[in-house]
Amino acid sequence: MSAITEADIESRIGVRCYEEEGEFPVERGYIWTSCASVENGNPLFWDDEVAEAVTGGPIAPPTMISVWFRPHHWAPGRTTQALPLQVHFDLKEGLGLPEAIMSENTIVFHEPVRPGDRLTTCQVLRSVSGPKTTKLGTGRFWVIDVEYRNQHGDLVGVESYTGFGYRRPEADGGAAGDGVPARAEMAGGAR
Repeated sequence: MSAITEADIESRIGVRCYEEEGEFPVERGYIWTSCASVENGNPLFWDDEVAEAVTGGPIAPPTMISVWFRPHHWAPGRTTQALPLQVHFDLKEGLGLPEAIMSENTIVFHEPVRPGDRLTTCQVLRSVSGPKTTKLGTGRFWVIDVEYRNQHGDLVGVESYTGFGYRRPEADGGAAGDGVPARAEMAGGAR
């Protein structure tokens, strides 16, 4: 797939794209390192007996779901830089919107992710608004779902992103005054 233009939007809503398998299986070293980095001592992630009693065996913290798809900066054989959330970049390019923020992110968890799982993911464009003007500039909001499944095809989670792609106002009297948004506006107050 590539740039999503105005003419493409309707035909791309609800279409699964960018299906891929994670570059490596879910593994305990990543789980323990992640838990240690935030001092998460939950025995569910450290003690196999507790995990067996509560969840039928070890699981990864649900909040790690996107970790398994964060591309490494380099991988053997890769010829182009891997970008997470490619649909977002396709929209920016196709609609001529050079700037963007993510204004909302939600995750719905389903089956637990377990060590050894091979996860696959796909992206689904859910909606694109008409043109909107905010203090950041003029652009469009979009919603993209990222669906995660294990090697059995079981849904393990859905991450939903609301993005706002925009063009900053001209410095000579645009909607935001001097064209430079205030720090609070940049932090997500775009709605």
